Amino acid sequence: MAGQATAATALLTKRKIAHRTHPYDVAPDAPNYGALVAAALGVPPERVFKTLVAEVDGALAVAVVPVTGELNLKALAAALGGKRAALADRAAAERSTGYVRGGISPLGQRRRLPTVVDVSALDHDTVYVSAGRRGLQLQLAPADLVVLTDARTVRIAAG
Repeated sequence: MAGQATAATALLTKRKIAHRTHPYDVAPDAPNYGALVAAALGVPPERVFKTLVAEVDGALAVAVVPVTGELNLKALAAALGGKRAALADRAAAERSTGYVRGGISPLGQRRRLPTVVDVSALDHDTVYVSAGRRGLQLQLAPADLVVLTDARTVRIAAG
């Protein structure tokens, strides 16, 4: 299954963006999931980023933060010119992105949502994000991630 394309990998291929896919085997309900994914991939956890869908003043948005930290909801709201943010309902996140929880990629989403990537991504030559399926990560340059998602880069991670 790891060889099959996802909307995220199809987008990268279509746009001729350098990337690599990395399959891994971690139980989706495992505690400290992000750190386990980083360990399975053999990379420092600060290079692995999770994609979270949030609601900012009633509108959905995407936050991409390192698995080593938590999303600072106030910082996300401020980055998008809003007042309040909360994590989105799972069903709303899955419906708007076209991906399932645990496999939501910031790339190739069904509906393009405003996106904020934590500025720490720019500290690395490449970062890892979900490829759009549980058990599969994408490795790409953070600048390509920012351009393809039309993201703002702001400090939105806490911890």
